[in-house]
Amino acid sequence: MKLFARIVVTAALLAAPAAAQVSSSSNQDAAQPAPVQRRGVEAAGSAVTLETSEQMFTVAAALNACGYDAGLRESLPVRAAVRHEMAEQVENVDGGLPAQRALCGYIQAHQLAGAQNLAQFVSVALFLTPDLQLSYAENQMPPDALNVDNVLPLLRTWAATIHLHAIFVEHRPDYERAVLQVHDTVTRMLLETNAYLHQPATVYDGRRFLVLLEPMLSPEAANARIYGTDYFVVLSATTPQPDAKTEAMRKAGLHLEELRHIYLLYEIDPIIYARASATSRLMPILKTVQDAPIDFLYKNDINAFMTECLIKAIEARTMETGIERPSRKANGKERFDPAGFNIALADYERRAEVVRRQQVIRDMRSGWVLTQYFYDKLSTEDREGISLKESMGELVYGMDVPAEAGRDKKIAFFPEGSPDLVGVSGSGGSTTRRGKALKQAPLTAMDQAERKLQQGDRAGAADLAEKELAAHPDSPEAMYVMARLHLMQREPQEAFDTFEKIVANGKDMRTVAWSHVYLGRMYDTALAQPDRTKAVAEYKAALAVPGIQSDVQAAAEQGLKQAFAVPQRAPQKPAPSDDDDVDAITRRQKESYSPSEEKKPQ
Repeated sequence: MKLFARIVVTAALLAAPAAAQVSSSSNQDAAQPAPVQRRGVEAAGSAVTLETSEQMFTVAAALNACGYDAGLRESLPVRAAVRHEMAEQVENVDGGLPAQRALCGYIQAHQLAGAQNLAQFVSVALFLTPDLQLSYAENQMPPDALNVDNVLPLLRTWAATIHLHAIFVEHRPDYERAVLQVHDTVTRMLLETNAYLHQPATVYDGRRFLVLLEPMLSPEAANARIYGTDYFVVLSATTPQPDAKTEAMRKAGLHLEELRHIYLLYEIDPIIYARASATSRLMPILKTVQDAPIDFLYKNDINAFMTECLIKAIEARTMETGIERPSRKANGKERFDPAGFNIALADYERRAEVVRRQQVIRDMRSGWVLTQYFYDKLSTEDREGISLKESMGELVYGMDVPAEAGRDKKIAFFPEGSPDLVGVSGSGGSTTRRGKALKQAPLTAMDQAERKLQQGDRAGAADLAEKELAAHPDSPEAMYVMARLHLMQREPQEAFDTFEKIVANGKDMRTVAWSHVYLGRMYDTALAQPDRTKAVAEYKAALAVPGIQSDVQAAAEQGLKQAFAVPQRAPQKPAPSDDDDVDAITRRQKESYSPSEEKKPQ
């Protein structure tokens, strides 16, 4: 069965994009015990691709058949045509109606609020083989996909009964035309982003940035995922709108905001995490955002928080302001008044800067308090033509952390639900349009246990974890808290046994991956007889877990490079207050830092 109509996004295709070609290659990951096929992504070739997927089509078609009408009027004509043909098949083939009733009954019974409903089905579709089986074992799947994985037998029956594959083959030319419609705009965005970052054209380095175009979904909905080293964006397009505000909508009928956001994440992630140890000096900034309307992850992960703020600063620097930039030509001829052009250009820059600064203020008041710092620094880097990779050391060491924290504490955050809130596009969930509020779930008991653990309240964390285990004995999150508590209490065997239980039975990919890392460290150091071979196997197992985030990946890769060593404890000092100089050591590092003397991370 042919799976993908692919166009490779490269600079060479800007002038004359080649016709889409079909690829059915697969990549079997030797480190995984269960997978049949790894989401149809080839093992070699360009790092950035624009594709369509029959598995995604099948899941999206099922949603359409069961009442998913979002964005129908704005969708490309192929969506209405497929819906019409599916309806005819359901009416005319034997078993069509019963198969669809069973499928739709399941889908409707597993609905979630808002965009999360579509997101869970997108996650499943990304992990399907050609015969609509899961491509990974259940304990390796993303949690949201497991909410609805039991839909697959019903989906297979329904698709076979109404001959859905034949419908897809019939409309493959429509899908190829849709890809060609958006190709130049996507390519231009990628190249312009690389140019702004002073990054070379992306080549294959083991990571993937994959754009999946699915016209059966709403053009207003974009979903982004990061699974290990694979970055996915699933989106749709509409008919180009000549009167639209953005160039992307005018030329390609495409909302580019989420796509560009996740591409910036793809480019910036390795730069940030290469300095993961140095960014720890910015931890005091997180104290200032504990009451901010941002997700729990960003309040406790300085690297994730710093990355998001840096991306928002770049987006503000490069945003479409709605103000027309003066041209050197008038009516196709060179202007004879250079002085007048320069005056017009200066006026444009002044007015555009006002719009950009207003966006920075919205970002700051939404909780992304480092946006202004990065925005100001990027202004200098833009003038001097320095790449982000080269300037990252100065961005980290050049920050006066106590002064920045003092300023950030005075920011008045937007209240929850404010229409001015600027949320997060992309990683790990469904995306939100810029300027709309993210609906946050309340902290779970295990979120509270994690916070207490980070605050040094071991007794409070243990109490919450023990209560969770009493109610749910197999809770991997609670076991993960208890395992680390055992380590802190110098109970290595208990910790080791608990981490092994998580690895064997856990379904939360993050806790499973970190448990592998901890087991590797314990094989390196904590057991009676260190075993480097088993430690390396655990680090490799962590890297093989689908959906791991960059911090886990960095820890596992470091473990592969060299055996873990327990840090030597320095004499304990009184905890500093918010007004103390909390950054004396790294201030001296900053003062001694010189970009020309910077060493590459080992």
